[in-house]
Amino acid sequence: MVKIITPVITVLNENEKPDYEGNKKVIDHLVSGGVDGILVLGSAGEFPNLTIQERLDFFQFYADYTAGRVELLAGTGCVSYQDTLTLSNAVYDMGYTAPMVIGPYYFGLDQEKVFLYYDRLAKEVKGDLYLYNFPPRSGHSIAPETIGRLVEANSNIVGLKDSVTEPVHTNQVFQVVAGHKFTAYSGMDDQFLLNLSHQGGGVIGALSNVVPELWSDLVRSANSGNFDRTMALAALIERLALLYEMDSNCSLMMKKLMVHRGVKISDRAVFPFNQMDEAVYQKAVALLDSVLEKYQALQ
Repeated sequence: MVKIITPVITVLNENEKPDYEGNKKVIDHLVSGGVDGILVLGSAGEFPNLTIQERLDFFQFYADYTAGRVELLAGTGCVSYQDTLTLSNAVYDMGYTAPMVIGPYYFGLDQEKVFLYYDRLAKEVKGDLYLYNFPPRSGHSIAPETIGRLVEANSNIVGLKDSVTEPVHTNQVFQVVAGHKFTAYSGMDDQFLLNLSHQGGGVIGALSNVVPELWSDLVRSANSGNFDRTMALAALIERLALLYEMDSNCSLMMKKLMVHRGVKISDRAVFPFNQMDEAVYQKAVALLDSVLEKYQALQ
């Protein structure tokens, strides 16, 4: 059974801190749209500007407000190992399925250092652990062979979000983890069909912030074996994935399009990623509206 998990945006106030009332509206929008889970403070969540305490508070807020309505994963990766460990161990008691950890960014890591980092973390956390591979953001990729070593050495490393533009990487991961309790999610919306073909976990894709009902429809269709509808809906998601090429800041784009769809939130993003050319925005709106029109025609 595949899932759609939303790497959720964070609604911010004028001080670039979480606007809790605005984030409640986002949660309700996603739950009513039928998503299976939410990744809190992933890369779309603009977490680097938050202190450790602010992140802890926000994780607790999400757990309290969702109240078991959807599965929760927590983005807990920090430059500091100790901060990562502190956040990761805290979320288990809040009811999260697991932390999802991107490797320490800025510093260069070869594969042996990547292994040492996650191997120690897996042995010091209190529960299951998901890897988060996003080379454009972390500066390094977790090689399939390294993932295989980590899974062999740590039974609590149970999954991966693989945000790579080369799907062959995810394909290779599926091969090295065969026979283990391990779920690989694609981190790119347009790699759903590949993930499905390998009996993966599905997708953790930011487009589900904007079109949760389309994404949940696609997942239901796939899980029920409705091949024709699965292909038609996947084609719409693949078309909508062109949004990622229009602007460097995914979070701002997603917020603005959510507002366009009627979610009454602030579209503020952190500086200097808080600006977008109006022509780019209008092009994005035109693409979204055309996809939604085609989706309505499938009803």
